[in-house]
Amino acid sequence: MEIIDALSLKKVIFVGHSVSAMVGLIAARKRPDLFKSLVMVGPSPCDIDSDGYVGGFSQDQIEELMDLLESNHLGWSGAMAPVIMGNPDRPVLAEELTESFCRTDPEIARHFARTTFLSDCRHLLQGFDIPTLILQCSSDVIAPVEVGEYMHRRLANSSLVVMKATGHCPNLSAPRETIAAIANFLAKAA
Repeated sequence: MEIIDALSLKKVIFVGHSVSAMVGLIAARKRPDLFKSLVMVGPSPCDIDSDGYVGGFSQDQIEELMDLLESNHLGWSGAMAPVIMGNPDRPVLAEELTESFCRTDPEIARHFARTTFLSDCRHLLQGFDIPTLILQCSSDVIAPVEVGEYMHRRLANSSLVVMKATGHCPNLSAPRETIAAIANFLAKAA
């Protein structure tokens, strides 16, 4: 919001991937006057399964992930990047993500992961009516299709596109499909 204000921007189209999509939702709820629309790529308001909600992970699985990250940052990076990328036929993508994770300061990675995996923003979905595109991959361990469907049912002015892309990073694994879906949404919103 500070950047938008500093640049005197109005009616911004915010594009966020994964947890950044939820950060955009939080910002747009605080200052709806700044936003024209949101594009959420692989968003998840909550990663933990509970009471009929499918977030993708059990509480125990999240704790195991956190324990591994605490004890072995590089091992966690090497194990999780291929799972997150989700395109085993294209190992170069997982290698790129692994390298990115390994370059991250372990202390920052632990804090980021704990904040991300333990946050629950589901309460922020109700009553939000800024036009929102939810881009959901057809197979994503981090944000299963059920998460996109859940968000679409709760965001009053949303569109859901389930892409052929798989994994959690369609911006890397399927950029053309991702760009086409965003362009289509923006053309309709213009």
